Amino acid sequence: QVQLVESGGGLVHAGGSLRLSCAFSGSTFSIYVIGWHRQAPGKQREVVADISNGGSPNYADSVKGRFTIQRDNAKNTVYLQMNSLKPEDTAVYYCNARRILLGYEYWGQGTQVTVSF
Repeated sequence: QVQLVESGGGLVHAGGSLRLSCAFSGSTFSIYVIGWHRQAPGKQREVVADISNGGSPNYADSVKGRFTIQRDNAKNTVYLQMNSLKPEDTAVYYCNARRILLGYEYWGQGTQVTVSF
């Protein structure tokens, strides 16, 4: 069974940085596309970034140039480095895994990111 565990959320001031971590277990890491999604109160969940094994990362326009996603295949972990944080980045951030070909999808429990003025 695929399990995703997020960590690294917290409270920061505008302009600060956080690094989120998504630990993957229970299956073959390389056959999954791993993404970060976020959902703010009263708003729709949106894709922030994703990355496949060996592929180029993709970013939402709102975070390009500020966030970086990377895979550490030795640790079965995906990171989201978040720099120059803005109050509008405040949301619960979820790790998502999508299996290539079969389309199975899994979600982590979420981690809260709060950016204060």
